[in-house]
Amino acid sequence: MGAGGAGLVAAITAAETGAKVAVVEKLRVAAGNTLLSGAEYAAPANWLQKEQNIEDSPEVLEADMLKGGDNEADPALVKILAEQATAGAEWLRDDVKVEWTDELMRFGGHSVTRSLVPLGASGVEPMSKLLAKAKELGVTIIYDTTVKKLLVDDKGAVVGVEAENTRGNGDTYTLNANKGVVLATGGFGSNIEMRKKYNPEMDEKYQSTDFVADTGDGIVMAEAVGAELRDMSYIQTYPLCDTVSGSLLYVDDARLYGFSILVNAEGKRFVNELGRRDVLSKVILSQTGGVCYELMDQSGFEEAAKLMGVDPTQLVETVKQYNSCVDAQYDAEFERKAMNKKIENGPFYLIKATPAVHHTMGGVAINTEAQVLRPDGSVIPNLYAAGEVTGDIHGTTRLGSCALADLTVFGRIAGQNVVK
Repeated sequence: MGAGGAGLVAAITAAETGAKVAVVEKLRVAAGNTLLSGAEYAAPANWLQKEQNIEDSPEVLEADMLKGGDNEADPALVKILAEQATAGAEWLRDDVKVEWTDELMRFGGHSVTRSLVPLGASGVEPMSKLLAKAKELGVTIIYDTTVKKLLVDDKGAVVGVEAENTRGNGDTYTLNANKGVVLATGGFGSNIEMRKKYNPEMDEKYQSTDFVADTGDGIVMAEAVGAELRDMSYIQTYPLCDTVSGSLLYVDDARLYGFSILVNAEGKRFVNELGRRDVLSKVILSQTGGVCYELMDQSGFEEAAKLMGVDPTQLVETVKQYNSCVDAQYDAEFERKAMNKKIENGPFYLIKATPAVHHTMGGVAINTEAQVLRPDGSVIPNLYAAGEVTGDIHGTTRLGSCALADLTVFGRIAGQNVVK
């Protein structure tokens, strides 16, 4: 269920065993948040790190993720993700033919630079390659079809789904699953009512970066057949998004490369730009107007500041102070680590941004075999889940670039186990 990254990974993995696989997608395209993302991938001890003599290990990623989520995640799930993440990236490279660049990125909350970057720094690269691989293996993708409920037998095992055509005449279908069903329907970031149900703070005042289909359907259907839900109140915002649409500002990658700073309307730095997403979002919302301004260069410095309503005199002083930090490689005020480039060569760019809902950490409970669990810890037979539809993997907040590792690792596990 769901033709995003997690669903396609699971489908391909199952199809490679010779199984007959169908993917049901409610839209007329395969996309999900994977397509909208930068698709960077947290991979400890990867091939680029080895070439660059960067020390890393699965244990270090595991520790970073647990700390980043305030130790609210299930340690067993985090351990599996960390241990299998790099193998998953290699599988995407060697089997699915995803092209990774020769660059690495460092996201907030990661103790080392470890995140792989796909060709084009976009989810288009992995999604196009996953679709091509699925087609090569004969996976059937049924578009414009919404699953309405999971079907269970008298023993509580999932045996199929009931679905409806959403573009044609509204016909309903029963799709039988002899082996099982994999939930890969994503989170609920685009469902305002569901957000408010579990976290009233995340109401209409927040736009969302998420795909329009991210409405929590799979979570609701799984709960209806007895699945436990975990961490539903933990909803992450991305700190730098368009103030009108809520869309991700991909130019913000300059911050992650150490090439930009954040200032407020008073023209002052106010935060460690590489801090955790939830911390950044909270601090940004406390600034004048609930917004920030990202500054980078590439000499219209004061003109840019005036145009955006930022104090130009203070902004010049802030940049001087920051450049001195770059020279010293020490940020006494905010303790930022990555400061790779001074801001000194015009033209200069100033981008207005505010937080928007980005990832829902809550979802169905799973074990390390990607089996969906009931509240008593027992397994719902023949039901598996992977990706943002699951809960308890990231804790209170998700570190950047861990989502693609998550959906790949547990998508592969679900695809392997559903055919056993």
